[in-house]
Amino acid sequence: MNTMTADPSIHAFTLAGAQLMAMGSGALWWPDQALLCVSDLHFGKSERMARRSGATLPPYETRDTLARLADDLERTSPRHVICLGDSFDDLAAAEALPEAERLWLSTLQAGRDWTWIEGNHDAGPIDLGGTHRAQVVLGPLTFRHIAEAGASGEISGHYHPKARVRTRGGSIRRPAFLVDRQRLILPAYGTYTGGLDTGSEPLSGLMQPGAIAILTGPRPAAVPMPRG
Repeated sequence: MNTMTADPSIHAFTLAGAQLMAMGSGALWWPDQALLCVSDLHFGKSERMARRSGATLPPYETRDTLARLADDLERTSPRHVICLGDSFDDLAAAEALPEAERLWLSTLQAGRDWTWIEGNHDAGPIDLGGTHRAQVVLGPLTFRHIAEAGASGEISGHYHPKARVRTRGGSIRRPAFLVDRQRLILPAYGTYTGGLDTGSEPLSGLMQPGAIAILTGPRPAAVPMPRG
């Protein structure tokens, strides 16, 4: 997968000595570990909203997210996949996952180590294959759902960061990876997940001066993290 370093749909960077790649889809690729990491899939969001409030969204977000994940898995052929928490909108949504989506997920897991990190939406075991962990430490990096103050070499999610950047025509707002010398916060990978502006607390407080935002999209672009 070294040819990916010249691919315009990824942005390569280093954290704690680890060579990482931010993919335009919002996934993180760690070539040396053959590891793909995604955060905040929020499978079952439309089902949860309908169950709790009666509000309805088109019930296709799980399939759309799975399709994009399948594309990234085919592209990288990882040995290990880490889902960085809030993979399901709640535990009932995991239990209500339709059989077709369960089978699709099982197919994607086949032949790979698959780790579900617990999140605040799904802080309990799920019966969908793989292993369930509070956090994972691999070499210099620690994978957890919510960033911890003072951590180093930390990869987390939870906040669904989005960066707004001025352009000649106005501005654009995209999901973004946030990176400084100590930590990386991933964008939400799931459909219908919304986002928190990078200038908002707690993101502006967590990220050090000099932090960058890597905007997702067909050609990921790194910019100084917007704080205004």
